[in-house]
Amino acid sequence: MAFDDIRQFISKLEDEGEVVRIKEEIDWNLEACAMIRRSNEEGLPSPFFESVKDYPGHALFGEALSNHRKLAIAMGMDPDTPVKDMIDKYIEGRESPIKPEIVKDGPCKENILLGDDVDLWKFPVPMVHDGDGGRFIGVWHLTVSKDPDSDWVNWGIHRHMVHDKNTIGIQSGPHTHVMKHRQAWEDKGKPMEVAIVLGTEPITTMIAGSPIPHQQSEVDTAGGIRGEAIKLVKCETVDLMVPATAEIVLEGEIHPGDMKTEGPFGEFLGYMGGAREPRYVIRIKAITHRNNPILTTGSEGLPPSSTHVIHSVTKPGEFLQILRAQGLPVTGVSGLVEAATLLTVVAIKRGRARADDVAHAIWSSRMGVATPWIIVVEDDVDPFDIGQVMHALFTKCHPKNGIVTLDRSRAIALFPFLSKREQKYLMGARTYFDCTWPPDWDPEDIPGRCSFDSIYPEEIQKKALETWAKYGY
Repeated sequence: MAFDDIRQFISKLEDEGEVVRIKEEIDWNLEACAMIRRSNEEGLPSPFFESVKDYPGHALFGEALSNHRKLAIAMGMDPDTPVKDMIDKYIEGRESPIKPEIVKDGPCKENILLGDDVDLWKFPVPMVHDGDGGRFIGVWHLTVSKDPDSDWVNWGIHRHMVHDKNTIGIQSGPHTHVMKHRQAWEDKGKPMEVAIVLGTEPITTMIAGSPIPHQQSEVDTAGGIRGEAIKLVKCETVDLMVPATAEIVLEGEIHPGDMKTEGPFGEFLGYMGGAREPRYVIRIKAITHRNNPILTTGSEGLPPSSTHVIHSVTKPGEFLQILRAQGLPVTGVSGLVEAATLLTVVAIKRGRARADDVAHAIWSSRMGVATPWIIVVEDDVDPFDIGQVMHALFTKCHPKNGIVTLDRSRAIALFPFLSKREQKYLMGARTYFDCTWPPDWDPEDIPGRCSFDSIYPEEIQKKALETWAKYGY
């Protein structure tokens, strides 16, 4: 089932016990996002705040995809679908893109604010964390930009802090597609048009926050995963198309050299990120929104959050495709939520590949810059089972020979472990853990694994399970 909008999705989450409607008035200043953060950390349903202090008629919804049940529902699957099957569905949709449907009007046009009527403080923009540089409107949304020399339109998720009634910032690294677009426009001496879209149906935001390859269309990919085209409508003041059923759309421009100081912001890596420094700003020219709009937000921090959950599906899906394309005998790829998107675990067929082939294939891709840690295991280890992965790491990885580090590698400034100098120059290191048996070992020297499915004959397993079941296990 493809959801038409965020409202329909919230109703479905409520049916599945994954949303709690909160009618009591909640303060936008820290209180709302404190409740969202707590719900993330305890694995509880998402809070939907129907009454926000100072903002009658507005609602605030946090962390739409903060666990795998919610993401499975968004993808039209059973809530208890295994993550491996969700990755397969993601790959299937990626390979079967569906072009968008262009419409003349949509719910996002129910209210149109232009000129002096543009006022970002009209919305219950939350103070997300104590210590943030300001109130951030861009936490769970789409940032839409376009390449000046082609028809390539990019969707991404970037941080947007509100400076005043018609100006927001944009916090994004130089490796991102939106910053590549911005640089291309600046090279021409022209402003770049931008649209910030809040409150879309869930798959659009999922894909905006995913590592989609260079020049691939996020809107087509979202359509493929939904199995149904996204409906797009033209903006009022910029030459961009946005989802027609969105709750709120901000239209604006980034002018060359136009910067203001902003940040920091509590990030998905679990620490305050993005130092207080000058960043580009977006001058908002128009706002369109639905009646009684829902502002979508999040409370980033320690895992889990929506960011960690979507990356545990989309990032492994992309790496799986890359490894398969190189002919590597990979049997599974996972991104453990607990590792805050920085770790990828790859399982390969025993004796058919080397860990260094896997690591270098991943690190040579665009997403490799955001993957400083890789664990390579053999196919007798389930890469989605953190217990099995930890056992392999500490029993099969040689403390010296099995740990390989690449110095002076490209990095992302948000990595908490980098020094200030490394953050400034985007320099870091990468490490992979080889948890496979060395290829030069004699097969007789490889220790046998002691587990139910490997140490007992098949007939004994079957008989034991039958008896086991009789006694109510």
